Amino acid sequence: MGSPLAPPPRPGRSSSAGAAPPGRPAGGTPRTALAELLAGNRRFISGQPVHGHDVTAAAASASGDQQPYAVLLGCIDSRVPLEAIFDQTFGSICVIRTGGHVLDRAVLGSIEYVVHQLGVPLVVVLGHERCGAVAATVEAVRSGERPGGALAHLVDQIAPAVTEVGAADPRVQPLAIRRHVLRTVAALRADDLLAGPVATGRVDVVGALYDLASGEVTLLR
Repeated sequence: MGSPLAPPPRPGRSSSAGAAPPGRPAGGTPRTALAELLAGNRRFISGQPVHGHDVTAAAASASGDQQPYAVLLGCIDSRVPLEAIFDQTFGSICVIRTGGHVLDRAVLGSIEYVVHQLGVPLVVVLGHERCGAVAATVEAVRSGERPGGALAHLVDQIAPAVTEVGAADPRVQPLAIRRHVLRTVAALRADDLLAGPVATGRVDVVGALYDLASGEVTLLR
């Protein structure tokens, strides 16, 4: 008899013993990786996720080397849990979150690592509606008052997107959110260690927006 503290296997789930670690779908290309992510988002918004983030999945992912198929850069907003909205299990994606998905050297180094050392073929930058970091930046640009502390770094990185769409525009916040995502994508594509794999097609960097009301992820072109 097993330990009374061990939970029974969930219906439809196999034991973690001998199971291959979850991760990269067949093909390992940017296209297949993006298709897998979007399929997970469709399961999420339909209320039919297949991954429960239970301890048996955690044990399976720890049983071998990690083979994630995507790295996602998103915001710290508590309403946007990336593993959940793409219905991903342990070992399938790498997640980086900063205020307003702002880049810094640690973020860039982390993305460079998973692309070159783990062979990840897809980088996704995910913005979302009603982003607080963008709202703070709009206010700072309009008032001309730069915040103190490290928050100033976030504002400085987002401000060009606000300026480009026009701080006086009544739709500045949703427009700046989109623009900031696209600027972040462009910066990653131009990164010294990512530009080569992007140019050959081994890696793709895409931008997307998350709808807080519907849960749907829309790609930005």
